[in-house]
Parts: sequence; structure tokens; C-alpha cells
Amino acid sequence: MSYPVLEAIYSRRSIREYTEEKVSSADLEEIVKAGIWAPSGKNNQPWRFVIIQEDSIREKLSLTTVYTHIILGAPALIAVYLDTNAMYDEVKDHQAAGSCLQNMLLAAEALGLGAVWIGQILKNKNEVNTILGLSSDFDLMAVMAIGHPAHRNQKSNRKDLDDFILKKF
Repeated sequence: MSYPVLEAIYSRRSIREYTEEKVSSADLEEIVKAGIWAPSGKNNQPWRFVIIQEDSIREKLSLTTVYTHIILGAPALIAVYLDTNAMYDEVKDHQAAGSCLQNMLLAAEALGLGAVWIGQILKNKNEVNTILGLSSDFDLMAVMAIGHPAHRNQKSNRKDLDDFILKKF
């Protein structure tokens, strides 16, 4: 029996190097669609997105993070926000944003694309909002870099399952 969701979870890696091939608008919209299907408390769906493919915007955003090379190398970016006016519980809504981002990463994997979630850019979230022309009502959660992988030789491992389970009753 095949378990494609589990296969995607176990095979997905953070991809930081891309070819120059553009990412289709249809694929970017599919990735966002997967994000909006994440669970959220009271189904409030507080996430909002900015899809970025313009070189001039990517160049400006690249100056807001130490991961300049990733931002410049990715043909597409998706900035993921929470709409503070749609939020009802800070913890639950931030958890929902994490679920949204994970769905998006898995969707990129399923589409044969590579992606990485950049969180370090949050140190300059106000500057990012200015570049994207957004008010402080929108709270940046991450910028996702997306593209066709230059390679798939990323390696990863995990500690043993027993290292994580505190108790079994």
C-alpha cells in the first residue's frame, strides 16, 4: 500500500538552490491553495499572501535578510502573513500559520518544485511590509522561496523516535 502524503513528508527537503526556470502562476496558486486548506482555530483562516516574481521586488527583499542569495536565486517568493484583524487567539493563529507553511512546502514537493521557508527575514518585517506596500495590520510569518531545484542531493536525518516520546501509557 502506498502512502503519498507520508512519502512527501519524509522526502521533502529545504531547497535553497534553483534553476533559472520560472515557476508557473498555476503552480504558485496551487501552493497558496494548499496553504489555505491548513487547519485554523474557528476556521478563521487568518493567512494572507503576496506572490512575488518581479526581479526589482526580489532585489529589495534580498537586502532584508542574511539569506540574500536564496531570495535572489529563487524565481518566485511567497510572503505569508497573518491578518491581525482576522486573528482571534495569538497562539492558535501562529500555530495555524505554521500548518499553512507546512502545507505549502508539501505542495511544492508534490509539484516537483523546491522550496524553503525563510524565517530570519522576520527581524526586518516592518521593512518587508514597506517594500510590499502593506500596513502593520499584516504580520509577516515567513517568506517562502520557490523554484525548480538545481539538485536534490540534500541530506537529513532525525533522532530515534524514542528520543522524543516522553511516556507511553
